[in-house]
Amino acid sequence: MFVERKYRQQFNIQRFTSFEIKYCETDLWIGIDPASFRTEMQEMVLGRIKELRQKMDDYILTEPLFKKTMNPFLPCENSPIEAKEMAAAAEKAGIGPMSAVAGLFAREAGEAILRNFLVEEMVIENGGDIFVLLKKELVLSVFAGNSPLSERIGLAIPEGLGKFGICTSAGTVGHSFSDGKADAVMVICSDVLLADAFATAFGNKVKTPDDVEKVINMAEKIPEILSLLIICEDKIGVRGNFELRLLK
Repeated sequence: MFVERKYRQQFNIQRFTSFEIKYCETDLWIGIDPASFRTEMQEMVLGRIKELRQKMDDYILTEPLFKKTMNPFLPCENSPIEAKEMAAAAEKAGIGPMSAVAGLFAREAGEAILRNFLVEEMVIENGGDIFVLLKKELVLSVFAGNSPLSERIGLAIPEGLGKFGICTSAGTVGHSFSDGKADAVMVICSDVLLADAFATAFGNKVKTPDDVEKVINMAEKIPEILSLLIICEDKIGVRGNFELRLLK
């Protein structure tokens, strides 16, 4: 059920005290600044993930198309707020609501921690989709499969953004479905569900290196996107104000 996530070996273990939570398809890496970390966080997060999974499973039994469709979907009036949020984010990206599910579970784990503990910094990663709270700059290396650019470039995420999402989709690596051939499509938004949905939508559109510029230009019309980075083979495209850095 779970895949080995070798990219997690690159996470900064000096800056973050970490633990993992695995339940059904959810596979979380959670990093907390050492001064804020508490062992009780693990049981509390697992409880929230189990609760959310049960809620979504129960809902999908009533509207199975929510899980199956690859097109925008309007949940019924009595559906859970989480389902409505997923559907709203996915509608903006023009795809099905399950495109935002990993971002939802990362966010809900993070919000559960913030409701119960005082935390300075936090990173919650769920299969390449990340919910973040930062106090200072973070340089995030980009894993892009077999591309010669994989883990050789990093995006400098500045301080002062508050809570936000960093989500990555790929057509050449990972277990999630993508209709495209990009090695990495990374989207940053204030809303992690929106970042998740757009990462999937843009990833579907990149089928060759020639598509990179077209998708970058498409993102210019979407103000919610703070930054977009696309890698396809040896070609890279970047939109946004975040600094790109070469890594050793």
